Amino acid sequence: MMKIIDLFAGIGGIRLGFENVFDDVRCVFTSEIDKFAVQTYQANFGAEDVAGDITQINEAAIPDHDILLAGFPCQPFSQAGLKKGFDDTRGTLFFDIERILLHKKPQAFLLENVKQLKGHDGGRTLHIILEHLKQAGYKTSVQTLKAKDFGIPQNRERIYIVGFLDHTISFEFPLPNAQKTRVGDILEPHTAEKYTISDALWAGHQRRKAANKVNGKGFGYGLVTEDSPHTNTISARYYKDGSEILIAQKNANPRKLTPREAARLQGFPEDFKIIVSDAQAYKQFGNSVCVPVISAIAKQMKLAMARTPSTFVLTA
Repeated sequence: MMKIIDLFAGIGGIRLGFENVFDDVRCVFTSEIDKFAVQTYQANFGAEDVAGDITQINEAAIPDHDILLAGFPCQPFSQAGLKKGFDDTRGTLFFDIERILLHKKPQAFLLENVKQLKGHDGGRTLHIILEHLKQAGYKTSVQTLKAKDFGIPQNRERIYIVGFLDHTISFEFPLPNAQKTRVGDILEPHTAEKYTISDALWAGHQRRKAANKVNGKGFGYGLVTEDSPHTNTISARYYKDGSEILIAQKNANPRKLTPREAARLQGFPEDFKIIVSDAQAYKQFGNSVCVPVISAIAKQMKLAMARTPSTFVLTA
């Protein structure tokens, strides 16, 4: 049995991506601080315990596991430099991943973050992360992948870091699958009137976009049709005004995505339960991951481990 832990779990998108690939996988520990995300997580994965703030949990209390999964927030590190070891990661949420890796020594990990991590603080943040993972004993691979390259009509780019304790394991990130995408494939045929934005909001969106164009900023709403190949990236702030993804309608103002469409835009299955308010659902899916991308990475990790089975020893 493959044992995983799910840190900064959100609504479980990374876990779901792995469960789609590994037949015999068990999540032995989950941590998530947002109470509404926990509600969604438990509704979909069962009433298992979900630990709260990972910064308050001793690493020794976490069960042994084979793979650590974490979609952690990007935070600045201190200017102390690498010479001080822990000191330049302490106080960041990466530190909690680091201390667990050092204490539990899982065979592998998958970390996910925003693509801006690559250039964050002039590249220094990613450099420190990779150096600390190396010092912890892991061979790492880093790649930015786009959701639209894996069958999902969303222009979402995220950076992924895969690591193995066994340096002889040869891992390669998945290649784009060349599947054409279309926004209409995730849209519901009929939606409630409440998702159509008001005249005032639509006028405001158009006014701001025009002003930004004059100022050379280029920011504004993102309007797509059912025939568009993809949308902009859905974010946690989508609940505010929906400006990044608006669906054009005939003889009506554009509308926002429904929560179910937001779920589909992240590759969640149709039976994934949405039990929270629309605002919370938008936050949760915006904060989550594109599940098919995670599954594609998990498949590559599985292949890499299968090529060197004698060295990848599962926990008891």
